[in-house]
Formats: sequence, structure tokens, C-alpha cells
Amino acid sequence: MFRVVRADQAEFDVRQGISKIFADGFTQWLGFFSRDPLKIADTFAHMFVLDQFYVALNGKEVVGMAACTDGISHSVRLDKKELRKHLGFYKGTMAAIFLKKEFEAPFVQPSNEVGSIEFVGTADEFRGQGVASQLILHIIKHTPYEVYLIEEVADTNIPAMKMYSKLGFEEYKRRPIPNKRAQKIGINYIVSLRYTK
Repeated sequence: MFRVVRADQAEFDVRQGISKIFADGFTQWLGFFSRDPLKIADTFAHMFVLDQFYVALNGKEVVGMAACTDGISHSVRLDKKELRKHLGFYKGTMAAIFLKKEFEAPFVQPSNEVGSIEFVGTADEFRGQGVASQLILHIIKHTPYEVYLIEEVADTNIPAMKMYSKLGFEEYKRRPIPNKRAQKIGINYIVSLRYTK
């Protein structure tokens, strides 16, 4: 068992640990900006809104992360200056423009009863040990929502799809990826899931 806490309540700064997991899990999506996970981790460490994130800890090591928002507050905030510092003027500006649309998009119809679970990730060496399940269960138990949405899961991420199904999430929407991009990133659909208490 790992200890799960809200990221802003951890007794040490968890930002770099969150960012490393983010980079390991999302480098395939961010390949235009860099294929180096360490560079991705350094570039995006600033963006995490810690009171929206939960972390699984193994001692002083962050081994898992997930955010839960009310659909109005954002779990990440991009800073154009930070992006340019790490990626250069051109790529940093492009990241600020395109990723803001992706990461900071509002819910279509936010509701007091609906929580959005985002950025679920586990450190490579702890995958398959129940870290993500423990995080999700903690969020469901300790947050006030009746319904939880996970808006973007790759259809080819079979372990995640199995885990969410086992936890009681059900698919409610599926968006196709354009063919060229699908071939490049190896994902055919983005699946949206819902859990109701």
C-alpha cells in the first residue's frame, strides 16, 4: 500500500516527481516539443496546480499522480515564459498556444455533482502494483462528487482501460484520431469514461 495525499499537503515538494511521471506518460503526445523525457519534465514542472492533484507516495518518492477538478478550476496552468525558457522562443510559444487549448479547456457544462479525473500516471517501476487504482479510489472516497469523468484515455492503453472497467467506469464516448496522426502516435480513438457513485 502506498500513502495517498493531496499534493499541496505533502510534507515535501512533489512537483518534480509529478513532472517526471507526466513526462514518462505523455512524451509520445509531446514529441513535437521534445522526445527527451527529462526535458519534458523540466519544461512542464511549473504547470501543476497542487491543490488539484493527489499523489501516491512511497516514502519520499512520488510513485503516482492524478488530478481531480470541479470542471471549472484547472489542474494545470501553463506559463509562456517557462515554456520559452526550456523549449526556445518558437516551440515555447507554440506549446503555450496549442497546449493551453488542450490542457486548460473548460467543461462544456460544468456541474456541482461532476468531478473530472485527469493526468492519471504511475512511475514506470511501480506500474502493475495498484498505484493508479489506489489513487482513483482515494479521490472517489475523499471528494464530494456523485459522478466522475475521465475524458481522455487512449483506446490502445489496455491496462488503463481494464483498470477503469474494474473500478466501475463505463465508456460513454469515443472520438476517432485522424488517420495520419493515429498512425504516428499509435492510438485510434480517445475514449471517455464515467463512474457514478
